[in-house]
Amino acid sequence: MRRQRLMATLRGEAVDRPPVNFYELNALDQNSRDPDPFNVFNDPSWGPLLELVREKSDRIVMRSPAFVETPADPLESLTERQTWHDERGSRFVRTTIQAGRRTLTSITRRDPDIDTIWVIEHLLKDVEDFRAWIDLPQAEFGGTVDTSSVLEAEASLGESGIVMLDTNDPLCTVAALFDMATFTVIGLTENALMHAALEKVARLLLPQVRAAAEALPGRLWRIYGPEYASPPYLPPALFEEYATRYVTPMVEAIQGPGGFARVHCHGRIREILGHMAATGCVAIDPIEPPPQGDVTLSYVRERHGRQLVLFGNLEISEIENMPTVAFEKRVEAALREGTAGKGRGFVLMPSSAPYGRKLPELTFRNYEAIVRVVEEMFGH
Repeated sequence: MRRQRLMATLRGEAVDRPPVNFYELNALDQNSRDPDPFNVFNDPSWGPLLELVREKSDRIVMRSPAFVETPADPLESLTERQTWHDERGSRFVRTTIQAGRRTLTSITRRDPDIDTIWVIEHLLKDVEDFRAWIDLPQAEFGGTVDTSSVLEAEASLGESGIVMLDTNDPLCTVAALFDMATFTVIGLTENALMHAALEKVARLLLPQVRAAAEALPGRLWRIYGPEYASPPYLPPALFEEYATRYVTPMVEAIQGPGGFARVHCHGRIREILGHMAATGCVAIDPIEPPPQGDVTLSYVRERHGRQLVLFGNLEISEIENMPTVAFEKRVEAALREGTAGKGRGFVLMPSSAPYGRKLPELTFRNYEAIVRVVEEMFGH
């Protein structure tokens, strides 16, 4: 029933109740039995929430497109990686790339008790680094789509949910090379270089998306990265240039074989909402409420609800910090706004997920409240 509910929502069909999804939490990838010291989910505090996810949520498992028998990447011969751990158990990875006469360096850190990777030194520091990166060789598209991870996840989920193919857009690759301050300056002042870099990424990425969409038709996809060009970082005109222009052919490649493209963009989307819809996508997320965002669900539904399935509207900060009684009212308000009037559909979903090793009791109680309020308003 949960799988059918999600698929019917994507198609714009009537459903018994809005799907409830917990975003990254799917209770398939979070393995409480894995003893890896970097697996925060093996802490007992996560057990009740993962059970709730497994039994009550409309599960969406993310998988990135995978390929086998691909051509050799010429960048590998120019790249070196070093890994080490400090006295607290944090893992560091230094990557160096020889780009002509310049050596490009990045460093990441992963802490045992936090399920995220911090970039503590970005690969590119200035415009000259950017030029050198653009001139680096890039692999050609080729190989065969490996469908096994998607099919295996779908078999594990059964009727409890669906798999969502997950991909960055060209902007995500380019922007993540810099710290945010440097990227915004370069995005504003180096238009030609930005397009050269975006086109470089798209030459490989778009054929990959097209091949995966044809090999795995009819699935939901998430495209992430457009938020790098959203206000206040860059003006709406540059969102159209750097995001819409490159996401649109990805959407077409996904939806041509019957897939469903969902564009992911945090933050303030009021001024760029039209540009997001112009990609032709059939869903967006996470539609953050004020003050984190600057639109209500009603605003988006009124303007683009016939085209778009609306995913989101609950902030992870609300789940982690709001008293449960107050949070229940937030859930009720999101459900009323998301389902009012005519529209393609609504999926209640947080903007993110907790990532610490110890899950606080309040956080779990508020996840419970999401399910409870939905069932009270719409039935089981």
